[in-house]
Amino acid sequence: MSDRAPVVAVDGPSGSGKGTVSRALATRLGWHFLDSGALYRLVAHAALDRGVALDNEAGLADLARHLEVRFDTDSDRIWLGDKEVSLAIRSEAAGDAASRVAALPGVREALLRLQRDFQTAPGLVADGRDMGSVVFPEAEVKIYLTASAGERARRRHNQLKEKGIEADMAELVAAIEARDRRDMERPVAPLKPAEDAVVLDTSGLDIEGSIEAALGIVRQRLAIT
Repeated sequence: MSDRAPVVAVDGPSGSGKGTVSRALATRLGWHFLDSGALYRLVAHAALDRGVALDNEAGLADLARHLEVRFDTDSDRIWLGDKEVSLAIRSEAAGDAASRVAALPGVREALLRLQRDFQTAPGLVADGRDMGSVVFPEAEVKIYLTASAGERARRRHNQLKEKGIEADMAELVAAIEARDRRDMERPVAPLKPAEDAVVLDTSGLDIEGSIEAALGIVRQRLAIT
């Protein structure tokens, strides 16, 4: 029997609910949490802040290797060094920049070790787009969350509105569809379900329903109550 900490890998496109579901799973299981998407947003944020071009692969990889990041699962707050950047990295511009950064092999390789360092006892819930296929291919549970582009845009609009950020629905749908295409077509770690992942469509589910459905999958796969 392996001594390594178990992993629940939750993948899916932007706006599918994987962040909310993953945090809830981590809280209910009492496990650690990794928001891998935030890591790419943090690299993009640091790059924009320090004047590193988003096509400067070597410069971006260097930033990625030296990230000092901390997640607070309970409050959904994220720190880069001693600076809280939770709101700054959640803008549409930051998300678009992160998607471009994530397509660079050097950046992905630089962040691979950092992501795997989160796998500590008693266990890890990892949220991202290649957690089950690339970062944690031996994860005990792999869930691929998805939802229609329109539903994901609606959720994103509500999230931004709650944070006082104005956004146009049509623009959000277009941005989500463009990001999906870019993520699915990138040559390195394209967005797709791992072969042994359970696909969970959350289009017709509210937040609690999505969490309960995912928790049911975890309980079944790990044989826990």
